[in-house]
Amino acid sequence: MDPGDRPGSMGPGDNPAPAGGGVDPGRACPDAEAAFPDDAIEVARVVGAWGLKGDIKVKPLSRDPQALFSSKRWFLQAPLAAVGAGSKRAAAAGPWPMLLRIMRARMHADHVVASVHDLHDRDAAEALAGARLFISRASFPTPEADEFYWVDLIGSAVVNREGLRLGTVAGLLETGPVCLLRIEGSAPPGGGADASNGELLIPFVSAYIDRVDLPRRCIHVDWQPDY
Repeated sequence: MDPGDRPGSMGPGDNPAPAGGGVDPGRACPDAEAAFPDDAIEVARVVGAWGLKGDIKVKPLSRDPQALFSSKRWFLQAPLAAVGAGSKRAAAAGPWPMLLRIMRARMHADHVVASVHDLHDRDAAEALAGARLFISRASFPTPEADEFYWVDLIGSAVVNREGLRLGTVAGLLETGPVCLLRIEGSAPPGGGADASNGELLIPFVSAYIDRVDLPRRCIHVDWQPDY
């Protein structure tokens, strides 16, 4: 999956506040709540501030960011690229990970704008720019029938109608209206469990996907390794 949150379908996603504002670490990350979830899924990146009152703007990693609206608890981790030690952003962001408690969230064009408890001004919001945003998988909305979250498909075995294992789902590629399962074979030299050592791309549509067995982590397909 694009590690975002969109369901895929085979059918028809008390320390006082610092002077001058900012994030109150004691309230934004209370001990009883701040533990990073074991099932955390990265769903967005913080772009920066929105307005003057501490709202943040985030860029979803998925075209349908419903998970962002289903949870009031957003967890942040530091950006992948290190921020300079002397920068205002590094100093203001505080310890990582950080729990943000969301009051309101709404779509604005292709971004989500959120109001956050204990985030008091634009500088504090801007200090979080670049942070990675995670949400517990348990808080995702329940998908409709024949819909699946990409994150639930990653790692599933892919088996064709002849019982031949084609490989394992390593990711998904969004190509407009159709998403592709990216299948990687893991057969060692001289033979092995999978039919291919390379990569297969299978459209995630009912014409090629016979059945998704989530409990058994297996996807049954009408596909051949030489397609």
